[in-house]
Amino acid sequence: MKHWIQAARLRTLPLSLSGIIVGSAYAYYQGYMNYSILILAFLTTLGLQILSNYANDYGDGVKGTDENRIGEKRMVAAGIITAKQMKKAVITVAILTFIAALLLIYVAFGKENFVLSMIFILLGIAAITAAIKYTIGSNAYGYNGLGDLFVFIFFGLVSVIGSNFLFTKIIDWQLFLPATAIGLLSVAVLNLNNMRDIENDKRAGKITLVVKMGFEKAKYYHYFLIILPMILFTVSEVVRKDYPIAGLFCGILFIKHLLFVKRTTNQILLDSHLKIVAMGTFLISLIFLLNIMYF
Repeated sequence: MKHWIQAARLRTLPLSLSGIIVGSAYAYYQGYMNYSILILAFLTTLGLQILSNYANDYGDGVKGTDENRIGEKRMVAAGIITAKQMKKAVITVAILTFIAALLLIYVAFGKENFVLSMIFILLGIAAITAAIKYTIGSNAYGYNGLGDLFVFIFFGLVSVIGSNFLFTKIIDWQLFLPATAIGLLSVAVLNLNNMRDIENDKRAGKITLVVKMGFEKAKYYHYFLIILPMILFTVSEVVRKDYPIAGLFCGILFIKHLLFVKRTTNQILLDSHLKIVAMGTFLISLIFLLNIMYF
């Protein structure tokens, strides 16, 4: 059991909840709240993240990408879990996640909104497919520099705006500000991971955006991914006439991280900061929630 838990990569799970927290917090601000939707949204998102982690372990493992990786060891590459076992786990988690998504959609829309239900079912299928296809298959998009785009879409826009729509059945343009911020911070975690793995990815033929740009240019890309969310959170809070607490906290939290990235020449050292950015994004989403509820 401990190996399956390790393969689920628990440190990535809080990051996946950040978008749901922000979207739900904004629904509360708009005067909507349904705890059944909230719980099912959390379960669906956690299922998608675990599915993605298992699929990534399987895909990189069978391709040989993880043989010389830095950081946490992967179960398939290490021979602790067989490829066949991991493939079964991917299928099982995909089915369970789809069931959770169907329950979420039913609770949110009932029997009356057939069109909206179908749209979200298709969106759920797309999210599950994206989680699996990141590293699995001959056309895995993570091997072609498209990982950043998919993370931004599903962890940012879909997570925040989609979860909010489940409560409200409307789209508020102001929500695109924090949704974009969460999406960029999620991409920052992936970018940091890819910066750490740049040499190993080159050898394995995994052409991430970092491999295409090179290590030094990836640093400037990383600055953009961290600094723009500070601005977006601040603008979002000012537009709502709230104190810019989340934006300010984002700046304070990550300024030391940015200086560390700027000075780093050995990409292996970046591994220690993956958790900082992931947990930092989660904390910012909680501060966004608290700012809406109490300030």
